[in-house]
Amino acid sequence: MSITMRRTVLRSTVVAAATALAAAISTLPAQALDAKWCKDVHIRFFVGGAEGDAFGTIVYNGAKQAEADLGPKVDYIFSQWDVEKMVQQLREAVAVKPGGIAMMGHPGDASIMPLAEQAHKDGIRMMYQNVPVPKVTAAFGGGYVGAQQEEQGRALGAEAFKLAGLKAGDKAIMIGPFENESRGARERGTVAALKEAGVEVIQLSSPPSGEWASDPNLAIPVITAALLNNPDVKAVGYPGGQMLGNVPTYMQAAGRKPGDIFNFGFDTSPQIVEGFKGGWVQLTADQQPFLQGYLPILSLCQQVVLGLAPMNVDTGAGFVTPDNYEIVAELAKQALR
Repeated sequence: MSITMRRTVLRSTVVAAATALAAAISTLPAQALDAKWCKDVHIRFFVGGAEGDAFGTIVYNGAKQAEADLGPKVDYIFSQWDVEKMVQQLREAVAVKPGGIAMMGHPGDASIMPLAEQAHKDGIRMMYQNVPVPKVTAAFGGGYVGAQQEEQGRALGAEAFKLAGLKAGDKAIMIGPFENESRGARERGTVAALKEAGVEVIQLSSPPSGEWASDPNLAIPVITAALLNNPDVKAVGYPGGQMLGNVPTYMQAAGRKPGDIFNFGFDTSPQIVEGFKGGWVQLTADQQPFLQGYLPILSLCQQVVLGLAPMNVDTGAGFVTPDNYEIVAELAKQALR
């Protein structure tokens, strides 16, 4: 065989092999991403609150949509926002050895760390939502879907100062789980932004076991007393959609009318939409909880089935005010936004 012929044969062989390889590779995505391509994956998903919780319901709806779209077997865990309960439930989830766990980060780095280490040893993929645990993810991997707590809190404080027309020397109340290192970073950020602007801030600590989030009416005596003892308060900030949606009840219990106080906080819900409509609520920071349900499950499926890296998504979407709340009102009423 001549040199020219050998070169021709060699080139033909290489081209044929490359073509075959490309054809094989091109079929992989179609095979991997058939309908219900995640059907063999078992996931435990932490919703955070109780069933029917205003915020948790939107998270749950996002997760259920991901389950319907992708096909994994999902166990839903409800914790009433109780951090100790979350830790015990995470311990139980790791012991079951599912393919992946989507965990609320409320208990914080120190509490989650040993369980994340065990999950890593057992090959369980991890995602975290709503509250970041940066030390855990740095040590044992996993991704995060949610707002950046301190950053969002500071932004809300600055926006409240501006929209409420506050000035140095004015008085405000901020409610939050300030003692919780991870979860309380958001409300501490709001307090810091207001104080830096010269506002006097009265801090009301919410119970660490999450009772006020599970039943906002339990906070009525504390908020009423704070308003009666500080009649010159110009603004009140709330730590979540459950309490922000209950603002009309708090204000009426304290003898206040719509617009007397600038009420602000986090999240959207049907109750918060009604609060805007009635003039009781003036500002909220949207963190798109539907994504906090959908994306952790999508990411776990991608990690287990496709070997992809975990997602890290900041869901902080900006602010809802009386001027724009109608844009999200219908989806909020459907518990999708």
